[in-house]
Amino acid sequence: MAGRAFIPTKSSALIAMIADEDTVTGFLLAGVGNVDLRRKTNYLIVDSKTTVKQIEDAFKEFTTKDDIAIVLISQYVANMIRFLVDSYNKPIPAILEIPSKDHPYDPTHDSVLSRVKYLFSAESVASGRR
Repeated sequence: MAGRAFIPTKSSALIAMIADEDTVTGFLLAGVGNVDLRRKTNYLIVDSKTTVKQIEDAFKEFTTKDDIAIVLISQYVANMIRFLVDSYNKPIPAILEIPSKDHPYDPTHDSVLSRVKYLFSAESVASGRR
């Protein structure tokens, strides 16, 4: 089908993570972790020593890899690179912002939720409902 994103089926698609240590550890225990032949992982643990440049580089790397279907990013980390998260517009990999133990979820900063609200408001205006 034209216009649909394609995930390669010869190998399973991965979930990438950019989050604090506790969140990443929980997902690693659930089996999300992967290390490829070049010893590259599908996660980045963000702590006080992690620079914004490292987060940006990991986000760009994860969103350009063919074998990643979903990028989970802690919302407070996404706020550090909000310009990248908001400008990302491809369907795969999907970017999902998740809460962390120390930082509660704030729906006003969620890029997916804001896009859904925009689509529904534009749809209701286009159809004459208000």
